[in-house]
Amino acid sequence: MALATYQDLCLDATDAALLGTFWGAALGLAVEPLDDGDVRLTGPTRQHTIWVNTVPEPVLVKQRVHLDVHAHDVEDVLALGATPIDLDTFPWKVLRDPEGGELCVFERADPPGPGERLLEVVVDCADPAVLAAWWAELLGGVHRDDEQGRWSWVEQVPGAPFADLVFVPVPEPKTVKNRVHLDLTAPDVDAVVEHGAQVLRPPDEDARWTVLADPAGNEFCVFGPT
Repeated sequence: MALATYQDLCLDATDAALLGTFWGAALGLAVEPLDDGDVRLTGPTRQHTIWVNTVPEPVLVKQRVHLDVHAHDVEDVLALGATPIDLDTFPWKVLRDPEGGELCVFERADPPGPGERLLEVVVDCADPAVLAAWWAELLGGVHRDDEQGRWSWVEQVPGAPFADLVFVPVPEPKTVKNRVHLDLTAPDVDAVVEHGAQVLRPPDEDARWTVLADPAGNEFCVFGPT
């Protein structure tokens, strides 16, 4: 039984309008500027929502969480303001968004329509199988491992507007706050903590959600039932 449910996605940005416009166009989501300077991207369901939140710090290191997207042609995404990192090594194309965050583009002859272009959320970590198993139990998804042991993923996450939550191995440790994180809803935050999450910030007068970290230190937020 799942301990939490996928709610939405959050991106950090020094210029929320710039990054929100890019990702809205890349994913086919509506762009809604907010009074506080942040941006909300909306789509077919509430779970398609992406919050682009203003932060003071720029991208300083390679992101440990990035998005994979569908596109007809990588040139379509480059035209929106992305820049290339590696267009030749892999079956997919590696780019940077306008603020320097990495993303991967999977070219499709017939890509999904607007609002359905988010393919995967990808997480760098030391032990993909262990972390995938943890997230699968948390979200009620199905844990899968690559036959050659290269990566792991969680599929069939209830409510998620993407196919998979993917975990890939990297040698370097986490050093800074992730700029991409998931928001979840849970009936009992204590059960999430008992599952192995660490509380980074409890709810207070400024935030009604709990900020936690998974066993690898990746931040996520949990909202109580509404």
